Amino acid sequence: MRQINLIHWSKHVKRLIRAECQHDLWKPRVKHPFGAEVRFLGPSDIEEKLEKRLGRLHARQRLGIEMDHEAQIFGQGLNFFHIENLLFSHTLIEAVLRLAGLYQRGRRNAAKLRLRQNEIVSQRVPRAFDGFRILHLSDLHTDMNEQAMACIVDLLPSLEYDLCVLTGDYRGKTFGPFSQSLAGMAPLREALKGPVYGVLGNHDTIRMVPDLERMGIRMLLNECVVIERGGQRIHLAGIDDAHYFRVDNIEKAADAVPLEEFSILLSHTPEIYRQAAHAGFDLLLSGHTHGGQICLPGGIPITLDSVLPRSFGAGAWKYRDMAGYTSVGAGSSVVPVRFNCPPEITLHDLRSAGKGRTSIRPISDFDRI
Repeated sequence: MRQINLIHWSKHVKRLIRAECQHDLWKPRVKHPFGAEVRFLGPSDIEEKLEKRLGRLHARQRLGIEMDHEAQIFGQGLNFFHIENLLFSHTLIEAVLRLAGLYQRGRRNAAKLRLRQNEIVSQRVPRAFDGFRILHLSDLHTDMNEQAMACIVDLLPSLEYDLCVLTGDYRGKTFGPFSQSLAGMAPLREALKGPVYGVLGNHDTIRMVPDLERMGIRMLLNECVVIERGGQRIHLAGIDDAHYFRVDNIEKAADAVPLEEFSILLSHTPEIYRQAAHAGFDLLLSGHTHGGQICLPGGIPITLDSVLPRSFGAGAWKYRDMAGYTSVGAGSSVVPVRFNCPPEITLHDLRSAGKGRTSIRPISDFDRI
C-alpha cells in the first residue's frame, strides 16, 4: 500500500510541474492521486487574494520584504549566515556523503518516520478540553521528501485527533517556484481530518497562502482563533515567519486573548520563546530546527540553525510558566538525509489538572512506522 502511494505521489508531482512555467501562463489544472482536481492560482490572482486577505498595505509590505531579502545568504534574519540559501550547498553536502558512503543510508533514515506523543498538563486547560488531542506536523518540505510524505498519507487515517496544526516550511528551497510544494500539500490535506491551521516558515513565500487556504488550511498570519468545546474555549494563535523575514507580530496575535484563558501559539521557529512566554501563552508549538537533522551519535546536533538554548532544539521543554515543543520535522532540508535524528509527527494531549503550574511529560515513542 505504501509503495503504491509513493509511486502515485512521484507521478503526481512530476506531472504537475515538469518545468518551471512562465508566471503569466501559470495556472495548472491537475488531479492529484488521492482526490479531486486542483487548480493553482496565477500571479495576478494571488496578489488580488492577498490584498483581500491582508489588506492592500500589508500585502504590499509583505511581498516587498520577500523581494528584497529572498535567498540572501548573509546578514538577514536572526542568524547571520544561511547555508540553505547557498545554491551549491546541497551539492557539496551530497558529494561529501556519497564519498563517505553514507548518502543512501541517510536517504533511508529520512523515510523512517516516527510517531511521538506529548502530554501537557495544566490547571488552565478547561475541563471540556481534558483529553483534547492536537496533531502536529512541521517542516514537511513536500517537494523533496516524497517517501516521508507518502508514509504520512498512509498513516493519517489511523490516527485520532481533534485538530491539526502545521508549523511551516512546506517548500524545499527558500526561493523560486513553489508549485511542487503545493502539489505535495494537496494529498496531505485531503488525508487530514477536522480543522487544520498553519503558519509560514522561512522556506515559504506569502504567495503560497491563497492556495493553501483554498485547500482548507486556515493560515494564521499574526492572528488568533477561538476553539470551542463543551461550552468552553481555548485560543490558538499563529505568527508569520520570525526567523528569516522577521515579519512576526506576537503582540497582534495575542491582543484578543484574555490572560485568564488557555492559549497556544504556533510559530515556525521556537526562537521567540521569551516573547511568547511574556505575552502569556501557555504552550508554544514550533519546528524549524529539524533537531539538527545530521546529528552525532546520541542525537547530538551539529547545528540547530537557531538562536536558542540547545535543550529547546527538539522535543518537550519548559520556559517560565510556558510549555514548549519543538518538532524535529517530518521532512528534511537542503539534502534529503538524516542521521541519528529520525523524522517525526507528534500527537499532543491536553490534560486539565488541579492547582499547580503547567507541566510537560513526553511519552514514550510509539512503534516506528
